[in-house]
Amino acid sequence: MSTPTDISPEGPLEGPLESSPGPTARPRIAITYCTQCQWLLRAAWMAQELLSTFRDDLGEVALRPGSGGVFEIAFEDETIWERVRDGGFPDVKALKQRVRDRLDPERDLGHVDRVKHAP
Repeated sequence: MSTPTDISPEGPLEGPLESSPGPTARPRIAITYCTQCQWLLRAAWMAQELLSTFRDDLGEVALRPGSGGVFEIAFEDETIWERVRDGGFPDVKALKQRVRDRLDPERDLGHVDRVKHAP
């Protein structure tokens, strides 16, 4: 098996581009989206939001093509959002809170955690 090479700001990384097992491995999130429904853009946007917010805490955010109306987000092996079960797509606030609750429940997400008050 060939090992791909990736270029990072610190220089080339040799070896597989997968999270390595062990105590220092960072968690993986997988977003499975329906290609028939053309939900790639929505999935990519959510991946970008998660990578921006949790840039030092996540090992990978993967986009996985699917079909049949699937839209599912898994943290490691736990489904944290499923479109049919949860009544639609997550708003970014809810998604970030669910990820945070698994990564570091004490972490403050700043404006995401603030409650809106009615005028």
